[in-house]
Amino acid sequence: MYRVVKETASFLTRDGVRLVADIYRPQTEEKLPVLLMRQPYGKAIASTVVYAHPKWYAKQGFIVVIQDVRGRGESEGEFTLFEREIEDGYDTLEWVANLSGSNGKVGMYGFSYQGMTQLYAAISRHPALKTICPAMIAYDLYSDWAYENGAFCYQLNLAWAIQLATETARRKGDLSAYKILYLASRSLPIYDMPPLLEEALRKYTPGNFYYQWLSHPHPDEYWQRISPKTYSQYLDLPMLHIGGWFDSYLRGTINLYQEMRAKSKHQQCLIIAPWPHIPWGNTVAGKYYTAAANSNIDSFQVAWFNKYLKDIETPEYLSLRDGKLFQLGSNKWLNIEDLPQGGKEIIFFLKTTKGLANIRDDDGFLVTDNNHSDGEDIIVQDFWRPVNSLGGHATIFPGSCDRSELDIRSDVAIYTSDCLTEDLEIIGEVELEVYVETEAETFDLSAVLSQVFPDGKVYNFSQGHIRVHFSNKNNRNNPIRFKLQPTCVRLEKNTAIRLSVSLTSFPAYCINFGEEENYGKSFYLNAKPLTVSILSGKNNPSKLILSPFKFCR
Repeated sequence: MYRVVKETASFLTRDGVRLVADIYRPQTEEKLPVLLMRQPYGKAIASTVVYAHPKWYAKQGFIVVIQDVRGRGESEGEFTLFEREIEDGYDTLEWVANLSGSNGKVGMYGFSYQGMTQLYAAISRHPALKTICPAMIAYDLYSDWAYENGAFCYQLNLAWAIQLATETARRKGDLSAYKILYLASRSLPIYDMPPLLEEALRKYTPGNFYYQWLSHPHPDEYWQRISPKTYSQYLDLPMLHIGGWFDSYLRGTINLYQEMRAKSKHQQCLIIAPWPHIPWGNTVAGKYYTAAANSNIDSFQVAWFNKYLKDIETPEYLSLRDGKLFQLGSNKWLNIEDLPQGGKEIIFFLKTTKGLANIRDDDGFLVTDNNHSDGEDIIVQDFWRPVNSLGGHATIFPGSCDRSELDIRSDVAIYTSDCLTEDLEIIGEVELEVYVETEAETFDLSAVLSQVFPDGKVYNFSQGHIRVHFSNKNNRNNPIRFKLQPTCVRLEKNTAIRLSVSLTSFPAYCINFGEEENYGKSFYLNAKPLTVSILSGKNNPSKLILSPFKFCR
């Protein structure tokens, strides 16, 4: 272990903006590689909400640089979400590669925004950057972060917007705005608060990204310009990809990994743990995943950086290979290279006996054949009492939760399989294809996949949400198909699988009021009840599709 000294330093970007960083230096005459994190939350925090302190990394034999991005923390300039990260990433790499004591090799790490800055820096193609470890990121900013299947991720986006706005008020010394925004950030879960929170944002930070995102509800040029996926041809480095089964950005992590694995000449390694976005530990939503779920990410990253920055292959690095997936249920780690290849889809069809799947828990079924008569389950959306968001990946309180009290609601249709006669493994993508009838121009569908236990408790392990637009009559005859959160779970025998379908999941997603012009509003004066029929049977084969990951096919 090295003795470490901390200093604060800065440099000027190509356009004359000063960016400030903390540097943690091991005390040695040896030339060492640099680990860089670029973040917007204050360099002193250094993502220690999930990672070991930068001093710990420095003790392993790296110069560690934690930088405030433009317009955040102590750095100068104006903060515009993701807009300058390619250029600033390149300029920062040029600076850190030439620091005294540096051997000229740089690796990057960090999660969320700090994961995104790695991708933008990699896109800049600076020769000093040898590897990155992006965790919990959006590959496509529209579909992996801001929207899910066209539905605005309301609670998470609003929470993040207020967090950034509060820090902006602090930087400006605006005590009044800071107090109001800080109090707003403490009130996020409350039902009657969203309109007031939006009003506070609009008043104190009118240029906040939140309203830009709402004003671009479809994947247009705005999203293409700032999405890393647009510049994928420039991405080709060894990458350690890190995700969580209950993380809101898992789609981006997996999409990036699968694309890089298919095209890159470099090693791609994927680790997915049973974690939400924050924190990374053995307990999520009160559910204990055993000591196996303790975070080893810091040790894995050091092993990865030893390989690609020092050419040292440790046993820990050799154990990584293609990566590891934590299996929910068994609470064990699976090596990706050991997963069965050529797996087939598992299909469950929706079946209703009396059209009361939203009234009784013994009327809607998941079955493996579709030899049953046509059925219809009718759901009415009442805006006075939207279905609560509970756990999953899209709330500020994520995880696997008992949703049995939600499933008894009459605005939730449930379809349950027979008890499993043997354990069932689901490792991969989850999709729902459903036929519906409605007079609405637009509506939402929320789907949750859960495990039903003999004592009646129902714990979710995957969910998804989509905003549907019926622009013409032909669309109404086609099934709606959308993806839920990918998963890796072992369901033990004597339990069952349940699909729960509703028209709302609030406040995770904006309520859809059934009219196109009211998109993205948190409340609407002339809101009316919305009715949607879930169809099933031979002529309307609504089904749940479980597919292996592409890297297992």
